[in-house]
Amino acid sequence: MVQVAANAIAQHGRCAIVLSGGRTPVTLYTLLATTYRDQVDWASVHLFWGDERWVPPTDPSSNFRMAREALLDHVPCPTDQIHPMPVEAESPDAAAWQYERTLRTFFGDAGAGPDLLLLGMGSDGHTASLFPQSPALEEHTRWVVPAVAPVEPRQRITLTIPVINRASNILLLVAGEDKQSAFAEATSGRADPRRCPVTLVQPAAGHLTWWVTPMP
Repeated sequence: MVQVAANAIAQHGRCAIVLSGGRTPVTLYTLLATTYRDQVDWASVHLFWGDERWVPPTDPSSNFRMAREALLDHVPCPTDQIHPMPVEAESPDAAAWQYERTLRTFFGDAGAGPDLLLLGMGSDGHTASLFPQSPALEEHTRWVVPAVAPVEPRQRITLTIPVINRASNILLLVAGEDKQSAFAEATSGRADPRRCPVTLVQPAAGHLTWWVTPMP
């Protein structure tokens, strides 16, 4: 991540990073906030989110809260360069449209996307809040949509595959023995993307790297 950020800033003066939620990236964010804090030009970094739970930003299940506590409170990233999903909007759909406008204004429509996008994978093969059999998997034009999870909090907002696959670099973090079956399916080359959505992550002109903890 440090190297990708440095390269992006050298090439075009800024680095756009999309953060992942859940618990898997907590250690990574903590390392960025401590060991690697001074190796990143935070004044040139813009932060976005790949998905969010429809809860207040102070809620324990908020992806924004997790990132704030593990990372944002400890690095000098300008406040106006931190772009959380707008859970204060009147509805998840309104929030999705609002965040899509934010992304399209920042990246434009000419094919540009995040310099670095972090994703995780659930034991069911989902990534971001793109769950098996979700209608969001069929979305080809919108960049951000509401989604429903099979677990609480059920209401979510998520980036869609079209904008995810615009990223120049995608790091997919997988940790936990419960992910073994989904990981095997996702990397088999025979997975049904409706059942294992993470297989749809195929950057159009970027690089995808899996970071996987050892599995038995």
